[in-house]
Amino acid sequence: MNRSLLTALAALVVLAAVIAGCGGGEDTTDSSTAALSKAQFIKQGDAICKKANEENEAEAEKFAKENGFELETARKIQLEELVEGVLIPSLEQQAEEIGALGAPEGDEERVEAIVVALEDAAGEIEDEPSLAFESKALEEPSKLAASYGFQVCGEV
Repeated sequence: MNRSLLTALAALVVLAAVIAGCGGGEDTTDSSTAALSKAQFIKQGDAICKKANEENEAEAEKFAKENGFELETARKIQLEELVEGVLIPSLEQQAEEIGALGAPEGDEERVEAIVVALEDAAGEIEDEPSLAFESKALEEPSKLAASYGFQVCGEV
């Protein structure tokens, strides 16, 4: 896999992870804490995305080394193993971290729309890992995240 494809994979991981935890599914927020402002939510979400980008790139390289292939020349099946071994677990971890932030008051519906679009896309990628390499696989959640104001999390 070339560096740009690896970067795109890492961006997909981060975007999907951040949006997945923005308030969908189980309510993992602590109701005793005050809701974040939109600016705080975006800032904290983007910080999580940045950290996840770095970790995912390192994890992808480690995964490739442990499984005996070069990212630059990996076959489709190896890249799909990478998606299953790195992307999907990362989605779950990031969803938990971002879910703990909670949606800003008044933005619950908008955040929920992002979450639903991402959950649909993530489910499709889990069912068909090759979709992770198609730019349109996360187009809708990416568009929604960017329009919400995410800088790092909305870029693919």
